[in-house]
Amino acid sequence: MRILFITATRVGDAILSTGLLNHLIQENPGARVTVACGPAAADLFEAVPGLENVIVLDKMLMSLHWPRLWAHTIRERWDVLVDLRNSPMYYLLPAKKSYTMGRRRHDVHRLRQLASVLGLEETLPTPCLWTRERHRKRAVELIPDGCPVLAVGPTANWKAKTWRPENFAELIERLTGPHGILPGGRIAILGCDDERPMALHLIKTIPEDRRIDLIGRLDLLEAYACLERCSFYVGNDSGLMHLAAAAGIPTLGLFGPSPAKSYAPWGPLTEVAQTTVPYEKIFPPNFDHKTSDSLMDSLTVDAAETAARKLWARAREAGA
Repeated sequence: MRILFITATRVGDAILSTGLLNHLIQENPGARVTVACGPAAADLFEAVPGLENVIVLDKMLMSLHWPRLWAHTIRERWDVLVDLRNSPMYYLLPAKKSYTMGRRRHDVHRLRQLASVLGLEETLPTPCLWTRERHRKRAVELIPDGCPVLAVGPTANWKAKTWRPENFAELIERLTGPHGILPGGRIAILGCDDERPMALHLIKTIPEDRRIDLIGRLDLLEAYACLERCSFYVGNDSGLMHLAAAAGIPTLGLFGPSPAKSYAPWGPLTEVAQTTVPYEKIFPPNFDHKTSDSLMDSLTVDAAETAARKLWARAREAGA
């Protein structure tokens, strides 16, 4: 049994698709798996059971990355082809069973649309990631046992989606203060290396003895293993938010200029805090995501704290 799984460029979408891949692996024990995805998401699939290959799809002019993928895969005999990119491969690669996404919808959560590809609307495949011993060992080194850890994701792929550093600083103080959900807790700051300038102001506000600065120090599966050792996550809408939710920890996503209906963190211990200005009305005239300032200012620290405390109470009730 050979499976070709063509998934997303963006990390968040790729994470949401892993439940489908896990379903295929569980349904076909011993299957040999090839994953094709964008370069940002490639690390996610390093430890997939039965993995033969990860094909990194760097976007090329005139969509020449698709002929390149065809050349890499046409010689193989595929039993199952899942194409979540609506690419020409669905039509050009012969397979015993082929599945594709169809037109993208914005009125349902992305995971629900993914589930429909394999007819799993009733069971909804939860994101699932796999790690190796080295990822887990690295996480123990970076987050040793001790006081509980609040994980924070203060960055995003465009500035309009980022809550201001001073808001994060105040929320951290409330959540880890004497009357917070994690009194005396350590704070782990996560993000990519090129996002460090976005987080520098926040990093400096956290006392050194409680600060775990992980920005730029981790690959995706190391970050996932670190998040599994944390007690709570709060952050902007980003791939890191979906990584935290997949790790199974209480995850609070902060939303404004992106639709929570489509991209809220997925799982039983997840919640969102949203701007009071709705997504449909938040964008100014001539909006440009490359130059826009934050559009998250109508989300107050009080509102985020209330959402965090409610989620924490749910987690305690669930025994998490």
